[in-house]
Amino acid sequence: QVQLVESGGGLVQPGGSLRLSCAASGSICTIYRMGWYRQAPGKERELVASITRSNSINYADSGKGRFTISRDNAKNTVYLQMNSLKPDDTAVYSCNADDWSGEHYWGKGTLVTVSS
Repeated sequence: QVQLVESGGGLVQPGGSLRLSCAASGSICTIYRMGWYRQAPGKERELVASITRSNSINYADSGKGRFTISRDNAKNTVYLQMNSLKPDDTAVYSCNADDWSGEHYWGKGTLVTVSS
């Protein structure tokens, strides 16, 4: 089992920045990929960015050039640095982890609101 806890969400003005953190615990060694997803009101959940154990990174078009995913293996934490935020980035951001057996784990999510 893997437990994920997100932090770092909040209210930010357009053009501002936030850094989200996702701390993983439990069976860390079974994880091969972690990622951030988001779900805006009335919309389906979508991938924002992901990073594999071998540091292969994937970004959705919506965040390319503005968002950066990274990880600190010593802290078992994955980060999402979000710059130049737009009102359209408003959503609940959730951390995801996939393990080698095909299990998917989710955090509870953290709300990001971009508004003036």
